[in-house]
Amino acid sequence: MKFNKALVAAAIAGVMTATTAVAQDMTFFRIGTGGAGGTYFPIGGIIANAISNPPGSRACDKGGNCGVPGLVAMAQSTNASAHNVNAIQAGQMEAGLSGAATLHFAYNGTAKFEGNAKPDLRIIANLYPEDLHLVLPKGGSLASLADLKGKRVGIAQAGSGTQIAVELIIADHGVNRDNIDEAELNNSQSAERLADGQLDAYFYAAGTPVSAMIQLDNTKGMELYSMTDEEVTQANKSVPYYIPSTIKAGVYPGVQYDVNTVAVSGILVTNANQPEELIYEITKALWSKTARKLLDNGHAKGKVITLETALDGVAGIGVPLHPGAARFYKEAGMM
Repeated sequence: MKFNKALVAAAIAGVMTATTAVAQDMTFFRIGTGGAGGTYFPIGGIIANAISNPPGSRACDKGGNCGVPGLVAMAQSTNASAHNVNAIQAGQMEAGLSGAATLHFAYNGTAKFEGNAKPDLRIIANLYPEDLHLVLPKGGSLASLADLKGKRVGIAQAGSGTQIAVELIIADHGVNRDNIDEAELNNSQSAERLADGQLDAYFYAAGTPVSAMIQLDNTKGMELYSMTDEEVTQANKSVPYYIPSTIKAGVYPGVQYDVNTVAVSGILVTNANQPEELIYEITKALWSKTARKLLDNGHAKGKVITLETALDGVAGIGVPLHPGAARFYKEAGMM
């Protein structure tokens, strides 16, 4: 009995010691993503998984996840780009995903961020291109973007990167809030409203294929508006970080034609005040062998998130790399 009591006491002491160690070593890292029906949310979840290695987990060299020891990263659903850059600047989240255009405007205090610059934003990596979708009901069509006048149009959620870009793009064709019945909704809500006949069209920028659109395509069906060459050129002038792109036929089974559009890079962003060593380790973990497996198997867009393209277009955005990320890329021979 005395021996058993001694064993129990030792076990309790061990658990308390271990619990204390976990509490001391654990670091939480919040990553802002987007709505559940878009691409940011699943991609953010994969990244969070890839960079995490909670206390007590197996080390990378022992077959465990090659995340940052002691780090617990969490993907949080948000209103996407604009919400994320605001929260990162305010210290409400440690990192987040943002479109390159929103990131540029926010850092420099231009466009919708006029007088409200976010100087502490820093880049960790370029991730993947986000195609701008203009979704129409099955059988629907537009002769041009100007034909949106008088229609019920989803322009994405308030303050999102998509909405900022869309308002600039359609303004060139005489379309604005005064001559459309606009709806500020996320991707899933927009798809539901379109399916129910409550919207005539909606915009959304995300990495293809987008889950909410796959569901819409499989149930009610949909069409995607293909921009003219002139509209693509003008969109690129109005929003320089939206570049010409093509959604290939068959990406959505019901859309058996190529769609001309524009795309913006999705960027992983953090705050300048995050410790250099932590961001260095996170960047290293993002490009580890276990992260590669997670990205390749977790989402179609994960396959195009590669170390080789991690710095593509970054210099043109005008937002600095975080020193920890820059250190990693220099060691990798990329800078």
